[in-house]
Amino acid sequence: MGFGQGLSGLNAASQNLDVIGNNIANSGTVGFKSGSATFADVYASSRVGLGVQVASINQRFTTGIVSTSGNQFDIAVDGAKGLFVVTQPNGATLYTRNGQFLADKDHKIVNAQGQQLMGYAPGGTNLIGMTVPVGNIAPQATSTLTNKVNLDANADVVPGGTAFDPTNSDSFSKMVPLTVYDSLGNEHRVEQYYTKRAPVGGNSIWEVNYVVDGVAPVGPPPAANTATLGFDSAGRLVSGSPTSITFVPGGGTSPADPLNIAVSYDGSTQFGGSYSQDFVQNGYATGEYASMSIGANGELIANYTNGAKKTMGTIALADFANLQGLQPVGGNAWAETANSGQPIVGTPGSNGLATLKGQAVEESNVDMSQELVNMIIAQRTYQANAQTIKTQDQILQTLITLR
Repeated sequence: MGFGQGLSGLNAASQNLDVIGNNIANSGTVGFKSGSATFADVYASSRVGLGVQVASINQRFTTGIVSTSGNQFDIAVDGAKGLFVVTQPNGATLYTRNGQFLADKDHKIVNAQGQQLMGYAPGGTNLIGMTVPVGNIAPQATSTLTNKVNLDANADVVPGGTAFDPTNSDSFSKMVPLTVYDSLGNEHRVEQYYTKRAPVGGNSIWEVNYVVDGVAPVGPPPAANTATLGFDSAGRLVSGSPTSITFVPGGGTSPADPLNIAVSYDGSTQFGGSYSQDFVQNGYATGEYASMSIGANGELIANYTNGAKKTMGTIALADFANLQGLQPVGGNAWAETANSGQPIVGTPGSNGLATLKGQAVEESNVDMSQELVNMIIAQRTYQANAQTIKTQDQILQTLITLR
């Protein structure tokens, strides 16, 4: 009788509809990978097949659309290869494409299931849990000051007999203020006074005096906190760089360390034109944690209110030789199995792994139009198998009613 074949067809079509229904139900699930049923015929020493069976449920690991979410902890895997590595509270490791993360009460970066995102510490090679920084970033004392200036070649020469005096504007040509920081993050005002002096040996000479917190240098160059810059006839700097600024914060009353700032004027010029100055100093005051950003290479970068940035770690991605061998465990996650092989873990953008996109998520890869077509086909398959059972029933009824 053909009841067995028809019944197996009904079961297979029903499971196929279940897979399609699950795909449609998760069309809005971030990081979801749609599945498809694979069928196989059934033979048992019979020339006529005994029906059909569901051989496997395969998941399609194609990439979904990456869309911007605006959440600072959301992360999208921007490519085909790579799964986030997450750790459950019991220590078990899982893998997911769902990049919807948040900071919990313990400052851990976790997903909705409480699984912590894993990565590497700066310069480290072992996986650790990613966290959000706590407290202020330590201040950094200014140690370098890079100046790139243009000094007006047409400025009047200040006579050599006129001693520098910050309160006398006739004793200097130009003043430029800037702020530096000590080891405690306290601000200190440094004023750079440029004074054009008489040429020496064919070179134009500019004297620079540094007034720190209102304390002027004593004596002409090379006294402390003074420098002399020489420019040739083409306006190029030929002498006087590098130099330095040294002082003791608070005149020794502050617990901050003494400052010795290396000053560079490389690239400075003396052209006939207005004064201009571009300077960069590497110090900053303390600052509070403000937000987190994610680099394409997986770096977790903490941003602080003082404008400083600090790399907290690098997110890890994993790939497998056989993604179909992974075991779905729910919650948008998979577990490693013997069929999947061991994970190949690395940083985004390395060894063929995808890069990351911050404040974005990867949407489900479900193709709704394709799923609806598949549903119609599965429905017709179900109806056809039901029809074979009905036909076998009619044949059996005919045989029973024979006289």
